[in-house]
Amino acid sequence: MKLYITELSPYARIVRIVILEKGLGDRVEIIRAQTRVSGSPYYEINPSGRVPYLIRDDGEGMEGSTLICAYLDQLDDSPMFTPSAGDPRWKLQCLEASARSMLDGLTVWGRELRHRPADERSPRIIEHERERSRRLADLWEGRIGDPLMRDPLNMAQNTLVCALLYASQILGPEWRAGRPKLASWFEGALRWPSVAATLSASDLGESEDRCPGT
Repeated sequence: MKLYITELSPYARIVRIVILEKGLGDRVEIIRAQTRVSGSPYYEINPSGRVPYLIRDDGEGMEGSTLICAYLDQLDDSPMFTPSAGDPRWKLQCLEASARSMLDGLTVWGRELRHRPADERSPRIIEHERERSRRLADLWEGRIGDPLMRDPLNMAQNTLVCALLYASQILGPEWRAGRPKLASWFEGALRWPSVAATLSASDLGESEDRCPGT
């Protein structure tokens, strides 16, 4: 299989972590796509130009981190990221939705800052997403002690660590202020082998291709 990503896409990182946790590194080739460039060859592969995008063994393509993660998780008939039935399932999905909301807002903010010239940015959108991220970071400061945010790794944890990594890329340490529990959890999450394996120098600096993805 082939997984098309951009280096700093938090959505692609979510999938990369699942690949590592599931031991699928030998079955999935990671390919860095060129996006937001007119005439990129990648558009012949995925006309939407978005990442992540998975080409399965049968040649069919799949777009979007949620769909791709669910597909990869069930390949061995022993899903570890798909919650089982019952009340914990709904609680876990609620936590994942909160993490996804934070990530989605941050990527809107990031697009304004990274892909628009300063004189074309929308102060209204930037302030809206800034306030949203603050509210959700405060929410997570209170929720991060939930047992579901501890081992074993699940999609809520996966999504949140990728959201906070992206927040660190666009905001620096700003989001940590007044949120010691969340900051401590994040530092621990960065040491998880599957997360650490996705980190590179570009996570701390700039990259020419910074499509957040889906």
